[in-house]
Parts: sequence; structure tokens; C-alpha cells
Amino acid sequence: IVSMPCVERFMEQEKSFRDAIIPPSSKRIAIEAGITTGWERVVGSDALLIGINHYGASAPGELLAEKFGFTAPTVAAKVGSFLGV
Repeated sequence: IVSMPCVERFMEQEKSFRDAIIPPSSKRIAIEAGITTGWERVVGSDALLIGINHYGASAPGELLAEKFGFTAPTVAAKVGSFLGV
């Protein structure tokens, strides 16, 4: 698990450093409580991207998370399926 508060700063690092943090042979998953655009440059095209990729909904956060599949059980199921567990 890697927490990445600043993607731009991470991408400025040498490839060898980035590969040491996120090994190229690893299964990669990006979870973003918003738009996932841009994460593919960090995790690659074979990664699982989980987020909410649209605008325009207005409601309490818990309701939106449920409606758009961004709850812990839903995310866990997607990750489990991706990892084959």
C-alpha cells in the first residue's frame, strides 16, 4: 500500500526510485475518492482504477458513495476480484 499525497512529486523522481516503491511486476490498484484520470500514468494500463468518474451529483457523501459503488464492501469486492481472491 502506497499513500501518494503528491503524484507530481512522485513522477518527478527517477524511474528506479518509482519502481522500488511500486514494483513493475506488482498488481496495481489506484483508489481515488474522485476522478481516476491521471492515475494510469502512475499505475499503468493493466491496473485497476476505482473512483467516481463523473460530476453533477449532489447528496450527502454516504448516499453518493452507496449509489456510485464507493463503499468499503464494494471496493473490497472489486479488489478481490482483480486479485483473484
